[in-house]
Amino acid sequence: MPRTSETTLRLRAKPVEKRLHIVLVEPEIPPNTGAIARLAAATSSRLHLVGQLGFRIDEHSVRRAGVDYWHLVDVHTHPDFAHFLHAFRKDSPEGRLHLFSATADKSYLRAGMALGDALVFGRESVGLPDDLLAAHSESVVGIPTLGKVRSLNLANAVGIALFEALRGAGALDEVFLA
Repeated sequence: MPRTSETTLRLRAKPVEKRLHIVLVEPEIPPNTGAIARLAAATSSRLHLVGQLGFRIDEHSVRRAGVDYWHLVDVHTHPDFAHFLHAFRKDSPEGRLHLFSATADKSYLRAGMALGDALVFGRESVGLPDDLLAAHSESVVGIPTLGKVRSLNLANAVGIALFEALRGAGALDEVFLA
């Protein structure tokens, strides 16, 4: 039987009670958002798209881009960060923000991310706006690199942070084949 069969067993973890929130502020590159949407679906995380998008997310556009799992993504759009913050506080009142920046001076590994928190990422070209970083300076974290690259790819950064948050919260401790 082919490995892509619906009957092929996959490594799974138990569903979590509180979701993580993945927040993309003005994402520009559709394939990055598509990859992040797949991560959101795979981890039962909520995806928030904030502000002006560099692409369309209607059904025709995502199907044309080959994103065949969009129906599995819990996606919410917000006109700006204030609207996102209002919705986030209502949904996850104890959740904390973690704003990711290549210029942070604190590692995400020391942020104490927990279920219910929001992982906030900026545009591929320039990251998060300076005024947003300044307004939440105590919540700005970065992913340390060993090499001298300017920054990581957005989808890679989200994957790194998301699975570390799940691991740190114990959400990946009990796994099984299903």
